[in-house]
Amino acid sequence: MTVIWGSEPGELWQPLAAAPYPDEATLHNLVQEAPHMLPLAGSPRLTVLGREVRVGAGSADLIAVESSGRLVIIEVKLAANSESRRAVVAQVLSYAGYLQGLDAAQLQTHILAKELASVGSVLAAVEADDQQQVLDRQAFQEGLARSLAEGSFRLVIVLDSAPDELVQVVGYLELITDKIDIDLVTVTAYDVRGSQVLVPQRIEPARRTRRPSDSWVNPPPVGTLYPGSAEFRDSFANVEGTRRELLIRLSDWADTLEREGLVKLSTYRGKAGIVSLLPRLATDNAGLVSIYNDIKSAYVQFWRGVFERRAPQSIAAVETALGAELKQGNATREVTDELLAALTKAYREAVVIKEPSSK
Repeated sequence: MTVIWGSEPGELWQPLAAAPYPDEATLHNLVQEAPHMLPLAGSPRLTVLGREVRVGAGSADLIAVESSGRLVIIEVKLAANSESRRAVVAQVLSYAGYLQGLDAAQLQTHILAKELASVGSVLAAVEADDQQQVLDRQAFQEGLARSLAEGSFRLVIVLDSAPDELVQVVGYLELITDKIDIDLVTVTAYDVRGSQVLVPQRIEPARRTRRPSDSWVNPPPVGTLYPGSAEFRDSFANVEGTRRELLIRLSDWADTLEREGLVKLSTYRGKAGIVSLLPRLATDNAGLVSIYNDIKSAYVQFWRGVFERRAPQSIAAVETALGAELKQGNATREVTDELLAALTKAYREAVVIKEPSSK
């Protein structure tokens, strides 16, 4: 959370206390009057079309539209409102579900008829909002039609502060879908010498990687398991850019380990769309690392317990190359040649070390 500091002449700097909003309507009014203050991803220009717009069984706080024609649904909540944790997400999704599939005429005559009475259409409302803007009318209308047909909306949740539970839910939705953009924004207010100062901030949910336990990987997980790396390579056939380059490097590295006789490769396809390549030691079916092709990223996950049993002498070198402590289940998306070399040596060590016999 951003903190504002202030001081009186000759006094020490002190963090200012946020000024609470007297009610939710106050924050609602601020957003309606100045939607351009919201730090949304991509910095689109918004035109507010209506407030408390009836959408199905509920009323959306604000309906807006981008200059590209993309429809925007905005919900405003104070953190003290119990709906700010999970219910607000259900609200915006229900409004999006209701609007998806409508055409522009239905939107204007059934949903926004009252709000557009003075201007006649969504296009006219956008042009009236900024008369200096040169709008490509055909592109705008095509963008609006596409947004409605596909349900590719922008969903915006605005609060005075964001509860952790809400941040987690929004982060999950961002991870699993690319059809909608979800912006979580806080607008903190301060009283500075009689003037109101607003600090809008877009909250970026921390990227969380899957952290299955060692037992999930060893023995093989329940699910669809394929021998070798071919299935894993198929999973990123349509991936482009640096993520694809990383997946190719990791697959080539794992294949080299298998050719050297250090591991036996298998690919696991999970139900959540996450595909993993598992370089496992043939001796005890355990792996020092797992390689993941997630929905939006690629990364390597480490299993310290296996390192301690099978390659303890390699831990220091791997930590040096990783630039972090080797922990059970920690992951990295930054895979250097130095790290791959250290991991190769670790697998070689693991093949040499024998498990202690039990007596």
